[in-house]
Amino acid sequence: MTAHDSTSLPPLARPGLDRAAEERPAPGLIEAAKTDAATRVLVIVGDSAPLAAPDALLWLAPADVPPAVEWAFLGRDDDGAALLAAVFPAQEDELFGAPSGWAGLRSVGGLLSAQDAGAFVEALSLGRWLIDAPFCPACGTRTDLGDAGWSRRCPHCGRQHFPRTDPAVIVAITSAEDPNLLLLGSNALWGADRFSCFAGFVEAGESLETAVRREVAEESGIDVDVVTYRGSQAWPYPRSLMVGFLASSRDDAAARADGEEIAAVRWFTRDEIGRALEGEGDVVLPGRASIAHRLIAEWHAESA
Repeated sequence: MTAHDSTSLPPLARPGLDRAAEERPAPGLIEAAKTDAATRVLVIVGDSAPLAAPDALLWLAPADVPPAVEWAFLGRDDDGAALLAAVFPAQEDELFGAPSGWAGLRSVGGLLSAQDAGAFVEALSLGRWLIDAPFCPACGTRTDLGDAGWSRRCPHCGRQHFPRTDPAVIVAITSAEDPNLLLLGSNALWGADRFSCFAGFVEAGESLETAVRREVAEESGIDVDVVTYRGSQAWPYPRSLMVGFLASSRDDAAARADGEEIAAVRWFTRDEIGRALEGEGDVVLPGRASIAHRLIAEWHAESA
């Protein structure tokens, strides 16, 4: 894999805010930050956040945040001010009005600055864990938060728990016969015009490369040859780390959809991919916030 500068990384993988992880164990960190006028808070409701503009998050002062279910320390901005997350479960009505409304990470992640994108994916990933996992998985007792929202300790059995990250591979398949062809698949849950890379979770005891070969074979019928790492990004749906690869086909004619998860597979020409990236033609590709979009766009640029 060639070296990437930060501008070429997927939107949710760019260096963002300083997480200041060494501060998390400090007693009363969040409460102290709430009293500081410089502190800014990102509110998360379900998987949405408020927008100050179509390409910028709305950050609030602590006093302006409605009573939150959970709080967490995200880190510090370039001026050293504390950044907090206030996390709420999903709800039908907007919690409060925002200048550009509310949006999910999928729709705006590719438009945000590196700091806003980093804060959104961090807050959403951590927030899902804070909301969804309040009880000890070993004994069922409600746990106590620690480390400024980054750990839970069970008062009954003493176990300490941390946010989970589940690795998943995502793969764009190149042709063994024609460098201008790329294989993509259409998920059975999508519209017939939407195509993306092949993806799946890494199984227990499995390497990333083995997961690539297994998932590609299961979903597309393709036996892959060379597997090349292309990058990674957090994807909090619900708690994934997407690890991106290019893999080359051994036999293009073997391509076929599994008929369950994947409804159709198709070899696309470079020109077809180019038009789709421009929003033209009858094919819809992944949104700009996803590493799938970056894998496809990089292949298109490199093969041009």
